[in-house]
Amino acid sequence: MTTKQYMGIKVEGVAKGKADWYCYTELCKGCGLCLEKCPINLKGEKCLQWSKEVGIYQTPAVQPDPELCIGCGTCALVCPDSAIRVERKP
Repeated sequence: MTTKQYMGIKVEGVAKGKADWYCYTELCKGCGLCLEKCPINLKGEKCLQWSKEVGIYQTPAVQPDPELCIGCGTCALVCPDSAIRVERKP
């Protein structure tokens, strides 16, 4: 069995070091749903932002501000393409 390695963005130490955040750019289509549903963005802060990396349709992918991100995983839950993963640390 072969495992495909996805390319993307990895931000370590979000949520004050309690989680790592991943965006798989090969899956991200840049729809922005994660930006709209992020609870920190809804408070008027810029937790999730467009990155310089591009997604599958050459649209910008997203990345979090590690100082603002609380690692809640809402972005991963609402992503229609499963392009985001938030991995909580024990």
